[in-house]
Amino acid sequence: MNKLKVFLCFFLVVLFSCNGDSYAPKPRGYFKINFPKKAYREFSKGCAYSFDYPIYADMVPEPSGKGQACWYNLYFKQFNGRLHLTYYDVINKKEYEGLVEDARTFAFKHTVKANAIDQKLIHYTDRKVYGIYYAIEGNTASSVQFFLTDSIKHYFRGALYFNERPQYDSIQPVVTFIKKDIDKMIATFKWNN
Repeated sequence: MNKLKVFLCFFLVVLFSCNGDSYAPKPRGYFKINFPKKAYREFSKGCAYSFDYPIYADMVPEPSGKGQACWYNLYFKQFNGRLHLTYYDVINKKEYEGLVEDARTFAFKHTVKANAIDQKLIHYTDRKVYGIYYAIEGNTASSVQFFLTDSIKHYFRGALYFNERPQYDSIQPVVTFIKKDIDKMIATFKWNN
């Protein structure tokens, strides 16, 4: 009789605990990112360079530009990121070599966290625009860095950063989207003097 009471109690508990709501695992979900339509405008604010940049980004002077007039940040507000842009008038060969080495050093500082760092040469002889493009994959602070030069008197550098903790799998779609804008910027880049 006691076994029957225990069995009935157990059966009632199980019966009432299953009130019709059943658990089913949810499918894997991802944040939906609404990317704007690609469109560009020209930037040439009296600097030694000009290029096309996306209309959904804001070109803002760098507040800590160290007295440099043509240092800017290209803000991607929707993505909480910015492309730092710096320009130097090159005075001599030693300074030029130092700036090129700094660009390489800054890119390869990410080696600790990077899965890969791909380098691509930039070579537009018709506009005298040369440089190196660094695509950095992994949980790094910067995903894209590059520099452009005429090898004589101009040096221009860009570095993409997000104001978020780096998680490559989360920001990868945004990085891919912005890389196309950076590619357009480099493809339309020219020296003004």
